[in-house]
Amino acid sequence: MDFTLSEDQISLMSALEKTLARFGDDYWAECDITGSYPDAFVTAMAEGGWLGIALPSDVGGSGLGVTEAAMMMQAVAARGGMTAASSIHMNIFGPKSLFVFGTAEQRQRWLPDIIAGKTRMCFAVTEPDTGLDTTRLKTRAVRDDDRYIVNGQKVFISTAQSADKIMLIARTSDRDDANPAAGLSLFFTDFDRSRIEVREIEKMGRRAVDTNQLFIDDLEIPVEDLVGEEGKGFKCLLHSLNPERILIAAEAIGIGKDALRRATEYARERVVFERPIGQNQAIQHPLADGWARLAAARLMMLNAASLYDVGQSCGVEANAAKYLAADVGQDICRQAVATHGGMGYAREFHVERLFREIMIPYLAPVSQQLVLCYIAEQALGLPKSY
Repeated sequence: MDFTLSEDQISLMSALEKTLARFGDDYWAECDITGSYPDAFVTAMAEGGWLGIALPSDVGGSGLGVTEAAMMMQAVAARGGMTAASSIHMNIFGPKSLFVFGTAEQRQRWLPDIIAGKTRMCFAVTEPDTGLDTTRLKTRAVRDDDRYIVNGQKVFISTAQSADKIMLIARTSDRDDANPAAGLSLFFTDFDRSRIEVREIEKMGRRAVDTNQLFIDDLEIPVEDLVGEEGKGFKCLLHSLNPERILIAAEAIGIGKDALRRATEYARERVVFERPIGQNQAIQHPLADGWARLAAARLMMLNAASLYDVGQSCGVEANAAKYLAADVGQDICRQAVATHGGMGYAREFHVERLFREIMIPYLAPVSQQLVLCYIAEQALGLPKSY
């Protein structure tokens, strides 16, 4: 399998770099310090057509694949960390379910505005008492003539402070232990703030992109905002979950590459005991190890993306890519801080920001431990442990 970039992909990344170069370290540091949403960056990405990279041309997209989207998100994260990546992350992977399962009318009604950056959406799956056990979601949607009435709670929902659309999964019938994934339905509808209370969760990093808990009280959703068939929303959801894992892997790789670059540059320039610290094997070896592991994680990520793009099963590969990328990304960011010594703890050198932000792909959208459980079951045929 050849993962050498094609001429078109090289041209694509070159064009992307021209947009990314407009937003340097000072911009991202200011977003982090003040908690200001990177509106200028999101606008620039929308104007460049980047938000529709993996959506078809008939709805305003570029008609490319998750492979190109992952390459883009790696570059974005390498420039602006998770603050940059998370500001557009949802617009890249979220609409996949809408395209695959939405009607022609729904696609034309929703996707062009998402691609143009006119729609800011959030993705509401996780709940306070269910964690990653999606089949036990408690948020309920009850059919009432031509609408659904929704009540429940969601947690760790990004960009809900400013979202005008919400992709929401809720239970429309009681859970059946024989088929626990049945009875869940997917909706894409207006974010009605008179029916959805949003409470921001303060966190250690990525202050500029909000994370929230939602309290939903009698939210009315028109029947025409149901995605796919009622009760089959879990299947619809999977078309977004695997791309999300691929993209989060790409973002972790991007952050790792940026941290490695900064650490390597500092190791070349910093002189102690009349020699650059990069001449010491105690500095060299962890950085070289990080380079090798990043390269391996990138290959797994591209493998998963290529499988998705040709319609093959990629759940194991997507999860493995997320696991490997988050693991090496965290190690490199920690080593980057250590390489800088005391200055690694200072904002001036930016590696402390990357160290805080790498915890997002390490923890989300699925824990490292549950990824291993999934791989053990799906790739090794071992009994399900959860």
